[in-house]
Amino acid sequence: MFTKSKAYPNKMFFFGIAIFSLMFCQSNTVDEQTPPDPPTGGGNNGNYATASFWLTKADESTKLQKQTDILFNNATNNYQTLDVDASQKYQTIDGFGYTLTGGSVQVINQLSAAKKEELLQDLFSNKDNSIAVSYIRLSIGASDLNSSVFSYDDMPAGQTDLSLANFSLAKDQALIEMLKKILTINPNIKIMATPWSPPVWMKDNGSTIGGSLQPQYYNVYAQYFVKYIQAMKAQGITIDAITPQNEPLHPGNNPSLLMTAPQQATFIKNSLGPAFQAANITTKIVLYDHNCDKPEYPMEILADAEASKYVDGSAFHLYAGNIAVLSNVHLAYPTKNLYFTEQWTGSTSSFSDDLMWHSKNVIIGSMRNWSKIALEWNLANDPNFNPHTDGGCTQCKGAITVNHNEAFTKNVAYYIIAHASKFVPQNSQRIASTQPGNLSSVAFTTPDGKTTLIVLNEGNATENFNIKMNGKSAATSLPARAVATYVF
Repeated sequence: MFTKSKAYPNKMFFFGIAIFSLMFCQSNTVDEQTPPDPPTGGGNNGNYATASFWLTKADESTKLQKQTDILFNNATNNYQTLDVDASQKYQTIDGFGYTLTGGSVQVINQLSAAKKEELLQDLFSNKDNSIAVSYIRLSIGASDLNSSVFSYDDMPAGQTDLSLANFSLAKDQALIEMLKKILTINPNIKIMATPWSPPVWMKDNGSTIGGSLQPQYYNVYAQYFVKYIQAMKAQGITIDAITPQNEPLHPGNNPSLLMTAPQQATFIKNSLGPAFQAANITTKIVLYDHNCDKPEYPMEILADAEASKYVDGSAFHLYAGNIAVLSNVHLAYPTKNLYFTEQWTGSTSSFSDDLMWHSKNVIIGSMRNWSKIALEWNLANDPNFNPHTDGGCTQCKGAITVNHNEAFTKNVAYYIIAHASKFVPQNSQRIASTQPGNLSSVAFTTPDGKTTLIVLNEGNATENFNIKMNGKSAATSLPARAVATYVF
């Protein structure tokens, strides 16, 4: 988690873009500029007469509320047209969700049994009144939104554990139990895991904050990942993907680690990749896991054939840089996947501004630029934005605020993710859509053959437009500063 130096995302976006990112910036109409991957299936959706329509307004007067269906009746008007083209197919989708931090587990467990069940069903079920979160991220050991710092193999000062004899998931048992419950609700949920820091005894500064992994411990640390994946599997939890380090260029967090691109490349090609191969581990290795202003970091590793052969793709955050950079990485390495793994909402920012910025960048932007996932940051915390470590993020707002044992509040990140997760299940495929006027959009074909279209109106006036697909058109309107999801 990028902590105390964080500015409101809009400010970071406009003032934090590095020169390299500007060089790589491109139009957000990437659908029309990037050659699509070969079609991978999915039918031609021609069996619709109406579209269901869900709406959230930035003024909070409407939140994920179903509206009156719109009709594909080819009415004559002078509205602008948003074209959806299912013949142009792009990446398949792994899911949408949050990071389930240790702190999230701690506060959710403060709810009564009935209220906790209600919340978990709301988040992870695919029932009509749920949002069907399909992807979660975990920390390997503590993140900065745990109440204290720990690894799975902490040793007294001056001692090491080269055989990892003391490795234990015991300090995360509450998280493991919650994951088991989530898996009973959604057995197909995908999980990515990432460390904020290795055990301190492996580091060159003897601190949970910053420092680097000492090369003599690269192989031991690779076995630490192996043990983690195997131990989680023994609990019935499959880790689909890992990244070697959260925010490797942000060593000021607690916990954290500095890991340069050459260090990560060496670790992957000489230690982590071979260790996974030897243990028959199929968990994906995903690079980087940091901001869009440094695409040279993952591309430097992807250019190393010995490292790249073990790598599934690259992960990004957007506290600096431009989301369009993901498309440049895709164009350079089209066989490697892309993942958008974290963006915070802050205690001092507004529902209105966050809904607009995150819907445009985290959901629509990441998807239009080839990401397979879109994740907001922390799932839950208390009204004072606790828990966090000493030195961890003090302003990170969860998607859920647990107020007391019988009440929780749904915050803006809940709705940002819900507009995608509820309507774009795993294995959906992005298809082409245009972005007329003030409208931003992204479209998908779902596994059951339906089309999902997410549209954002950032402007200060209502936008009237036609949705057109397969020669059929439906007239609709989107209020000022609002996001809508259409399903047909």
